[in-house]
Amino acid sequence: QVRLVESGGGLVQPGGSLRLSCAASGSILSINAMGWYRQAPGKQRELFATIISGGNTTFADSVKGRFTISRDNGKNTVYLQMNSLKPEDTAVYYCNAHLTTLTTGWGSVQRYWGQGTQVTVSS
Repeated sequence: QVRLVESGGGLVQPGGSLRLSCAASGSILSINAMGWYRQAPGKQRELFATIISGGNTTFADSVKGRFTISRDNGKNTVYLQMNSLKPEDTAVYYCNAHLTTLTTGWGSVQRYWGQGTQVTVSS
């Protein structure tokens, strides 16, 4: 069984910063990629930041220059540093991982989701 657990959400004023964490645990063989999605009320869930096993990162234009993503491979944890937050960043933030497990083996990449954490940017 694999679990992704996010932490670090909360209420912040515009212009402020937050750091989210997502820790993966369980019978993990390898993590190919991890990413962050968010879903605002009435909108679709959107992918905005990814990091692959080699360390390459990608960002949506909406967060580029304000958010950074990093990864601690030894802890199977991904971090999202969010700076210069705006009210439009308000959403539930979800962690996602593409990984292989002891149960399914190296050849079968599985996709897992965290439970989500609320980020509210408001004065």
